[in-house]
Amino acid sequence: METIPLLRELSETSGLAGLEAPIRALVRRLWGPLVDELREDGLGSVIGLKRGSGPEPRPRLMLAVHMDEIGLRVMEIEKGFLRITRIGGADRRVLPGTQVVVHGRRDLPGVVGMRPPHVVPREQRKKPVPWEELFVDVGLPEEEVRKLVRVGDPITFDRKLVELKNGLVTGKALDNRASVAAATLALEQLGRIDHAWDVVAVATVQEEVGLYGAATSAYSVAPDLALAVDVTFGQQPGVPADQSFPLGEGPTISLGPNFHPQVVERLKATAEAQEIPYRIEPTPGRSGTDAWAIQVAREGVPTGLVSIPVRYMHQPVETVAVKDVERAARLLASFAAGLEPDFQPRWED
Repeated sequence: METIPLLRELSETSGLAGLEAPIRALVRRLWGPLVDELREDGLGSVIGLKRGSGPEPRPRLMLAVHMDEIGLRVMEIEKGFLRITRIGGADRRVLPGTQVVVHGRRDLPGVVGMRPPHVVPREQRKKPVPWEELFVDVGLPEEEVRKLVRVGDPITFDRKLVELKNGLVTGKALDNRASVAAATLALEQLGRIDHAWDVVAVATVQEEVGLYGAATSAYSVAPDLALAVDVTFGQQPGVPADQSFPLGEGPTISLGPNFHPQVVERLKATAEAQEIPYRIEPTPGRSGTDAWAIQVAREGVPTGLVSIPVRYMHQPVETVAVKDVERAARLLASFAAGLEPDFQPRWED
């Protein structure tokens, strides 16, 4: 499977938090040939089981990647213009001038507009535009807009994946479609290597609004061990060096109370054995990822977190290194293949 076409299809498919139907259908199509069983839970997360070769009952490794994305919603129709609010952590600072798709009775192309600076009071020109002053223009008269659009209709960013220089790609929703790509590549690799444990890949829903898909799917899967895969801050101007990581130098492995020490050590040992470059990401408290919900599911799940550095998080131009996606995939597959049938992480006294 070629990585860039995979990333392009995942990035360009819509799937807002709570409205994941299009991306869910794509994940089902991608994972169907790679797993032995495929199902959905009650909240809409996609769960794919790849059986291991160990003796039954086999332990289960859960690989969790959230498939939802941030976006917008119609709040009011005013003279043919659409007043908006956000779904998830959409950043209003970058919205003016953004191309969007309004998912009304039929899809409508639109742009996010605001007042020109000439008519904005001088003291407000250097401040972010408040939500109540942003609007979406679909270019239709009010009567037609009201026939096609309803309050509550979702809006997604209209952005094609672009290949930059030096092995980078940029597009929308790479948080967390980059990790969905990594999990997909890992499932493909696991089809060629022996693994004793059952591997359960889960494309979770509603991570961007509260980690809900991770909580419900972890309860359903009841894994013996879990790895969440997400993105982390890539190095860029204005982001502190101790809170960001270079693109193209491998994924990060998180260290902190959200993560079982033996799982962290296993991840590090696997990366080193496979000559996969990685960085340690200290996470002293809440990780804000699916790992946070999975760790406390049922009676508790030994959990780890692998992250792909991304620049411009929660903007329509999120940027990742293709090599980091591929390295994360190889780390996941190698970690799964290296689990002995009797391995059981324990808390040391």
